[in-house]
Amino acid sequence: MKRIFTTLMMVLMVCGLALADERGDDLERVQNAATVLDEIMAARDRGMPEEILGSAKCVAVVPSMLKGAFFVGVNRGKGIASCRTANGWSAPAFFVIEGGSFGFQWGGQAVDLIMLVMNESGMRHLLSSKFKLGADASVAAGPVGRQVEGMTDVTMRAEVLTYSRARGVFAGISLNGASIRQHKNDTRAFYGRMVPFRTLLAGNLNPAPKEAAPWLAALKKYAPMATASTARPVPPAKHEPAETEKTGETE
Repeated sequence: MKRIFTTLMMVLMVCGLALADERGDDLERVQNAATVLDEIMAARDRGMPEEILGSAKCVAVVPSMLKGAFFVGVNRGKGIASCRTANGWSAPAFFVIEGGSFGFQWGGQAVDLIMLVMNESGMRHLLSSKFKLGADASVAAGPVGRQVEGMTDVTMRAEVLTYSRARGVFAGISLNGASIRQHKNDTRAFYGRMVPFRTLLAGNLNPAPKEAAPWLAALKKYAPMATASTARPVPPAKHEPAETEKTGETE
């Protein structure tokens, strides 16, 4: 009995250390995502048009990180997303993006990825916690610069606009075929429990944890809740089953 108890305590300690390590990665990802927005918006002539960022329904960032970074060739990365709600920007939701066809080759160079969800249809896809760009939601490379004169009809109709930054170069990027889903392990590590994507992005977790402050502050700075049209309540799901945690899932 004593041996069993000792073994159980060791297992619990290992699990606790692993959870603490994951939460440390989550906290770093939140800070890095905020830094990505700060640095991109500081580039006056080569950043995202302010009108586009200001009217985005949701903003998602996959920052380049030493562990779990988004590399061309690997086609996998982890990031965070928030949506506009009637009460401000939502608490961050953790996700993983995989696969897809990328419109450039950097030979393994890590990149920062930014996705702007531009309308309520795109927001519904994001709220579903699992969807594919180009199949479920229309996607286009976003225009670059402080003005929006270069926007094409395709760009104006897209539900999601995508950008990348690598080797100091910031540009729109095609992400057709990439799939996005909630990262459940990161969610548990950051919030201490499983919280469904919709609960987070609908703003139902209020207030957000203090650790989310850097990310939310960057969103408020560059995409303030300026108008009622951009701060509408999250649209209701269409025939979407309730999100519940499935036991045995690792992500």
